[in-house]
Amino acid sequence: MKYLIVGLGNPGEKYEMTRHNIGFKTLDVLARASNVVFEPNKLADTCIVKHKGRTLHLIKPTTFMNLSGKAVNYYMHQEKIKVENLLIVTDDIALPFGTLRMKPKGSDGGHNGLKDIQKVLGSSKYPRLRFGIGSDFLKGQQVDYVLGDWTLEEQMKLPERVSVACEMILSFATIGLDRTMNSYNNK
Repeated sequence: MKYLIVGLGNPGEKYEMTRHNIGFKTLDVLARASNVVFEPNKLADTCIVKHKGRTLHLIKPTTFMNLSGKAVNYYMHQEKIKVENLLIVTDDIALPFGTLRMKPKGSDGGHNGLKDIQKVLGSSKYPRLRFGIGSDFLKGQQVDYVLGDWTLEEQMKLPERVSVACEMILSFATIGLDRTMNSYNNK
């Protein structure tokens, strides 16, 4: 069984430690734990993780957040991966910091990466892992917030939350979406 796991973020050192790049950060940790390294490839940095008979194609689009759909579409077709075996890992300001929720579908919630993926796929029915980054910003400051660095307190809690997100990704690939949601959502 093949899966496409997409971490959303923006390429480049400038964005590396920002809240918006939690998808990249999560996939980096998963790859490191699996002793694989991302390589530059067409439209994305990619690597393959093998886990319990499953093949997980991890991609970090290099198209910048607002054009993430282009890389998702390319790798879904290139690897012949069905939409139910696609998982998008993304930041979410609607969830408190560190809250993790897996969903089978949903709106883009104003997230430009998800908006582009939905436009390219022609559907909002694709699994996603939402990583809460909170909404501690004033009106009109959302862009600065999501493109801002983590606070010291958040940085201290991040490794544990990212570790759980990695567990959820592996669970998605082995026991499926429904059982993973039942086991992890709201924890």
